[in-house]
Amino acid sequence: MFFIQTVWDFFQYQVLGMKWLNELIGDILTSMGLDLTGRIGGSLQFLIYDIIKILILLSVLIFIISYIQSYFPPERTKQILGRYKGITANSMGALLGTVTPFCSCSSIPLFIGFTNAGLPIGVTFSFLISSPLVDLGAFVLLMSIFGFKISLAYVIVGLVLAILGGSFIERLRMDDQVEQYIRAAGSIDIEIPDLTKRDRFLYAKEQMLNTVKKVYLYVFIGVGIGALIHNWIPAEVIQNILGRDNPFSVLIATAVGIPMYADIFGTLPIAEALFSKGVGLGTILSFMMAVTALSLPSVIMLRKAVKPKLLGVFVVIVTIGIIIIGYFFNAFSFLIV
Repeated sequence: MFFIQTVWDFFQYQVLGMKWLNELIGDILTSMGLDLTGRIGGSLQFLIYDIIKILILLSVLIFIISYIQSYFPPERTKQILGRYKGITANSMGALLGTVTPFCSCSSIPLFIGFTNAGLPIGVTFSFLISSPLVDLGAFVLLMSIFGFKISLAYVIVGLVLAILGGSFIERLRMDDQVEQYIRAAGSIDIEIPDLTKRDRFLYAKEQMLNTVKKVYLYVFIGVGIGALIHNWIPAEVIQNILGRDNPFSVLIATAVGIPMYADIFGTLPIAEALFSKGVGLGTILSFMMAVTALSLPSVIMLRKAVKPKLLGVFVVIVTIGIIIIGYFFNAFSFLIV
């Protein structure tokens, strides 16, 4: 048992967490005469370490996930999901979102494609909710910062939100709230191509490069904000606004997160900095979920596909779910932290 724990700790802290990299950067900055306990030195260490770590892990994970995803083109996905009904279909749609490494805006074209293919509206919304929230890459990166228990809990509640949200929308029978041009497009059955291993490798490489190009700016911004919070804003200020003693902290975090646009990779450095300042786990998760699932640009894009009534129902369901999750984790986080 001790051996297994040792191996797991090495994997979590040295492979995923890259603590060796943090120490190396610290040694280099110290040799340059910078004080790591000071604001400037600490900020530089945080910036360099988090940017390199996140981009390396992101590239590796996106490549692996995209290679796996090459076995499930939209036509095959339609065939798989079409076999299921009810809550099982919503669960499969939510699980499908875990292997799509996209931000919310990138998920919407897939949502439209699945709707064109004739999949139930509840299933497509379960996918739309889970895709930006709980992809496998986010799980691994979360684990590199918060550990396995918190990461697993985040994925579980994200999937539950996606399944229940999609199921509720399905029960409201709002198929007529999808824009007419999408419902009229229909789907075209085409032959599923057989890809060689080289084709899959090139596909994964292309997806990795495209995804990194899309998100690297948000990673830089997120790390910059994280460094600012970590080294420049006093803990007392953060505690007063988002601390456990403020009963409105979850509401504030959700309200602040919705207008922002970033994927989960850009929110991780901010979450890490807030966690180090003693902000409640539920408050942090609410902020991350609001940014990734309800960003203003993604809501605007979704409006082009669905009518205002359905869009409003989606926003309300996800917002209420995020707030409930936030307060739940703030109350019971002691069980997993």
